[in-house]
Amino acid sequence: MQNRLYHMGIRGKVSRNNLAHANETRDWRIYADFAQVLIHQARRLYIDEDFGIELEEVVYALDSTTIDLCLSLFPWAQFRKRKAAVKLHTLLDLRGSIPSFISVTDGLVHDVNILDELIPEPGFFYIMDRGYLDFDRLYVLNLFRSFFII
Repeated sequence: MQNRLYHMGIRGKVSRNNLAHANETRDWRIYADFAQVLIHQARRLYIDEDFGIELEEVVYALDSTTIDLCLSLFPWAQFRKRKAAVKLHTLLDLRGSIPSFISVTDGLVHDVNILDELIPEPGFFYIMDRGYLDFDRLYVLNLFRSFFII
């Protein structure tokens, strides 16, 4: 990727050791805050995009996927007896397909537990599957006047 690095202003070689050191020493919250800034800018760009349904409100889709990992390389992510995995939970804004919430958890975390981490926005629609069906949690979220489609 040397030609791309040159256009980013990096003139010399970048060793793997330097990248590994940078990843270990930089705080992950820097990237999380920067991602939120980019998401905010992207949502403004796609606010009027049509996605097939004429609604004024924002519509979110919530789902997760399990990412299989090698247990010998990732022993901290034990999922089954001989298998490792993490789960990627994503709340996707359907206007522009922009993720507005992403959480990477242990592979054993059930989908419904992510509802505790969401900050519901009043008047918005949330589409999710049966894995998120917990009436107590949905009632609490419904107090914010959000609409849920399961």
